[in-house]
Amino acid sequence: MAASASTPHTTDFPAEGRCSYYVEKKKRFCRMVVAAGKRFCGEHAGAAEEENARKRILCPLDPKHTVYEDQLAKHLKKCNSREKPKPDFFIQDINAGLKDETEIPEQLVPISSLSEEQLENLIKKLRRASEGLNSTLKDQIMSHPALHDALNDPKNGDSATKHLKQQASILGNIEKLKLLGPRRCFVEFGAGKGKLSHWVDIALKDAEKVHFILVEKVTTRFKVDGKHRKKNSVFERLQIDIQHLCLNKIPLLSKEKLPVVGIGKHLCGVATDLALRCLVETYAASCEERNEEPLAKRRKNDKTDKEINPLAKEGNEKNVPEKWTPVAGIVIALCCHHRCDWRHYVGKEYFRALGLGAVDFHYFQRMSSWATCGMRKTSLEASNVTSKRKDKHSDDSEEHDDGGCRITDDSTESLPGLLTVEEKKKIGHLCKLLIDQGRVEYLQQKGFSPALQYYTDPLVSLENVLLTALPNHSSSPETSA
Repeated sequence: MAASASTPHTTDFPAEGRCSYYVEKKKRFCRMVVAAGKRFCGEHAGAAEEENARKRILCPLDPKHTVYEDQLAKHLKKCNSREKPKPDFFIQDINAGLKDETEIPEQLVPISSLSEEQLENLIKKLRRASEGLNSTLKDQIMSHPALHDALNDPKNGDSATKHLKQQASILGNIEKLKLLGPRRCFVEFGAGKGKLSHWVDIALKDAEKVHFILVEKVTTRFKVDGKHRKKNSVFERLQIDIQHLCLNKIPLLSKEKLPVVGIGKHLCGVATDLALRCLVETYAASCEERNEEPLAKRRKNDKTDKEINPLAKEGNEKNVPEKWTPVAGIVIALCCHHRCDWRHYVGKEYFRALGLGAVDFHYFQRMSSWATCGMRKTSLEASNVTSKRKDKHSDDSEEHDDGGCRITDDSTESLPGLLTVEEKKKIGHLCKLLIDQGRVEYLQQKGFSPALQYYTDPLVSLENVLLTALPNHSSSPETSA
């Protein structure tokens, strides 16, 4: 018969030199090493009679561990959770955008609490603002030979195939824009495990002088960038929020002066706006200011577009660029518009020109989730899907192919007698399109030729829109959306 929870097994003893505290939850003794002459580790020392006089408290930096109260000052100096010195490329809120005087009020009524009249007025505003926008984007579903073997691997599950198809299409679009070549730096925003950069590197083979900067604000497991050992490729991972990232201060970019290509797969909500501002304001604008001649004057003096941007030349991509351009292009798969933020949004001017403001943006942002959450599964089906995901232990779980609807969202609640599921989906797509159009207008004002297109089938991912942009002086095969 098993021993009771309150008493340890009679035949079990702590290993020599290990803590004598019995952990009831784990049904075993603690395995921490103890100091000479002690029976208990520091964490469980309170259980020892000789240590009763000393009190342990929760660490104020990280309550997951404890510390002796009389040693708190000493502990705070060496605690792993203490604030580390900021790197040079960290500049507080550099990409945050200006704080609006008319910020959204703290207490806004949830969409589900709006009256029918209020909701109807919101939808009328949305439709008026969206007049003239092409709600059907161009299909640009592509692939790339670099992923051929991976896509045809019989060991792939549905999740792996889904992500490989998206990565292949993004890679195909990068190549179509003539951005896949040597002597440049790919900056992957929201890099996660770094798989998009991995496939770009595979596609480039032995191209010379290629650098990758992978930006991710959280610690990530199963990273693939650490496996690369090609002498012509350099991988650098930055653990930082895009909001505070100053590319000009990264030694790799300031020394090498390589053209930057900004890329991202499922760059969630506000992160897209922060990345765009990071590239075209903080980086490109400041680089141009350091040049002797203004960029507009250089463009006027140069003879042809191809002389200005050799990266866009047909064929012979191994030529060394004659002129350096700060941002050679942008290719970002968009995601989770319901996680956008008015302060950071780059399309404020566009919204204001349409007579819209912060409150309108807030409601459109919440309603955008209807595009991907409008047809929710029953709770039983959803729980089955969740359990399957847990069983598979998919290493792509941080991706938002389902539209990012894993959070509770009041805007997805039913609206009895007012809107059908199909109507909600259409309104959600219209909200996403309007928010994306603000980004397009922003990039146009900053001297880029942007485009929106579908890069994958909605059966592969509900978040299937790709934002691309080339500087106006390059020969882009795309036209503005």
